[in-house]
Amino acid sequence: MGEEILLALSTFPDIETAQRIARQLVTENFAACANIIPTIESIYRWKEKIETSAETLVFFKVSKDRQSSFQEKLRSLHPYEVPEIVFFPVAGGLPEYLRWVVDSCR
Repeated sequence: MGEEILLALSTFPDIETAQRIARQLVTENFAACANIIPTIESIYRWKEKIETSAETLVFFKVSKDRQSSFQEKLRSLHPYEVPEIVFFPVAGGLPEYLRWVVDSCR
């Protein structure tokens, strides 16, 4: 398979926001799938202060050729000033699944 698949991660302030944005990204073909983990605890530095908050984590499956448009769209929808949007390459997987991801992101 010539096209690359990426796993994108982003955190959200609550499950409702995560669900709304994930549904829109999948509906509009920016992502093939979104897996939502309802509650995680995040500890981070923000504006020179250590913060702790409950967040919702979402794993998105996207095709490499949609990476830029996915990132731009997610950033426009995201409520955070600087949202976490990170990408990891998928090294392999079931060929039929990988093809489905690519086909779903068109």
